Amino acid sequence: MSTWTIILAGGSGSRLAEATSGVKKQFLHYLGRPLLWHSAATFAAMPSIEGIVMVAPAEELETARALFNECAAQSPLGVPVRWTVGGRRRQDSSAQGLASLPAECRRVLIHDAARPFVSAPLTQRVLDALECFDGVVPGIPVTDTIKQAQQDLVSTTLPRHELFAIQTPQGFRTAALDQAHKTVADHGIDVTDDASMLEYSGGRVGVVAGERSNCKITTAEDLRMLTASPSTRIPCTGWGYDVHRYGAGRPMKLGGIPITNGPEIIAHSDGDVLLHALMDALLGCLGAGDIGEHFPDTDPRWDNANSSALLTDVLDWCRFNGLILRHVDMTVVCQTPKLQPWKHQIRKTVAALLGLAEHHCNLKATTEEGLGFTGHKEGIKAIVLVTGERETPTHESTFPESR
Repeated sequence: MSTWTIILAGGSGSRLAEATSGVKKQFLHYLGRPLLWHSAATFAAMPSIEGIVMVAPAEELETARALFNECAAQSPLGVPVRWTVGGRRRQDSSAQGLASLPAECRRVLIHDAARPFVSAPLTQRVLDALECFDGVVPGIPVTDTIKQAQQDLVSTTLPRHELFAIQTPQGFRTAALDQAHKTVADHGIDVTDDASMLEYSGGRVGVVAGERSNCKITTAEDLRMLTASPSTRIPCTGWGYDVHRYGAGRPMKLGGIPITNGPEIIAHSDGDVLLHALMDALLGCLGAGDIGEHFPDTDPRWDNANSSALLTDVLDWCRFNGLILRHVDMTVVCQTPKLQPWKHQIRKTVAALLGLAEHHCNLKATTEEGLGFTGHKEGIKAIVLVTGERETPTHESTFPESR
């Protein structure tokens, strides 16, 4: 199903104007590149995203395009990028983006350029949930008590367990969002996000778990999030190794990909030896033990657990502890099956799960020339090396309580 992303970079940035000397927030720099570039690079690295539409202010369209192309010359995105001008309201800019999509686009993501920290796993959650809804939004459960008031008088306390702070990217079936735009335009309705249009027009909108790291640069205080410098980070490496025995058990999966006609795997979870080694390598970057400590095979919760879902948890922990992935090198060792038919798909899928470009995610397959347990076709093993950067740790790695 053809999927494109619209990145809204057409805002005026009025709330930040004084703090930025009039520079609009989409043109502010983070790690040497403008905000309007960062999320585009994340989306372009995902196999499911076929192209990007950038929406910029009419008076600064060429400036935005030039800055963007300068970044793309250094780090090619590998997907087509279209440009259009924004409108007075957010929904006007969104409509301009929709009009620029190719006719075959069936799913669309709408994202704010002022959220430069968006991740591939979050985006994939939105797209996966879109199978069941007309639109999907990522949300963070509200932890404060929220009261509704008129002037200085509180009228009611809202049920906190039903409230979410909504983020982008928001995902939509393109036809449903297009119809929602027409409906609110016909009724003269102003909205603050695209999902509101779908709600107003009767569409079904689902919510998935957002990420607290997916912050939006809105106020002067938020500018502190853009001051991270490479000099405040240290390089780190993590090494992962895992082995599984062949035998009656689980169908073989590697990197989340089913291996047709491969030997069955004896395992408590789904037995994805490659993702298990990858998770151990990531935990190694954090100095946080191994997957056996976090997902023990004595716990029934992990019986036949999907390793891709466990990897999402580990990646959330990595972001929570300030880890930025740079490169992953993976090796699978087995005498059987021959992995050449699946290598490209495995590499592409793992890169998408990690939010890395494919050229920063390497996969090798080899044998041990008939030696040892792999050579005797008794099992399979995987070795993974992860390189990254993290802020200098001042305490032991900690994990959110979301599990």
